Amino acid sequence: MKTGDDILILIEEDEWMMEVLRSAEALQLPDWWVCAGFVRSKVWDHLQGYANRTSLGDIDFIYYDENGLDEELEKEYERQLNRLMPGLPWSLKNQARMHEVNGLPPYRSSVDAISQFPETATALGVKLDERSKLKLAAPHGLDDLFGMKICPTPAFEKDERLMGVYRHRVASKKWAEKWPKVEVTPGKKRL
Repeated sequence: MKTGDDILILIEEDEWMMEVLRSAEALQLPDWWVCAGFVRSKVWDHLQGYANRTSLGDIDFIYYDENGLDEELEKEYERQLNRLMPGLPWSLKNQARMHEVNGLPPYRSSVDAISQFPETATALGVKLDERSKLKLAAPHGLDDLFGMKICPTPAFEKDERLMGVYRHRVASKKWAEKWPKVEVTPGKKRL
């Protein structure tokens, strides 16, 4: 596994992941992506040589809609997803409002929001484009993902408050227990 195309092939061959993506696509939300652990865990399971999928705490589904900022609307979309694929831990968030929750400047798009997730290896998204072809977003590249390295994104690394969030996530997620090849770094000092 060396390229984004390799990731897309891995996902395309996974019927469950494709069903999740088709369910997300069915909502027809603007600038939507299924992201974070949904993609990262699939790649790390593959790199670790696991035959079975590692369980996901949630399925992060994001979109960007400046005209629909009501959090209750997100809950309605989650209910729709639960009707399409019951029992999954959907977590749906409109990134047009999430900058406020995270104490960051407004995001310009969903991919901009993905670029400001806590870890580079988790700052990923996948979607079906207008032709129902898989598309990958990896604003910080794929080196940390393929290297199984947990590093803070530049947005987190330059802010001590956010680095506290990063350190808490690293401690609570226990990624190295799930995937023994994972290496956690305190930061790259990219300032």
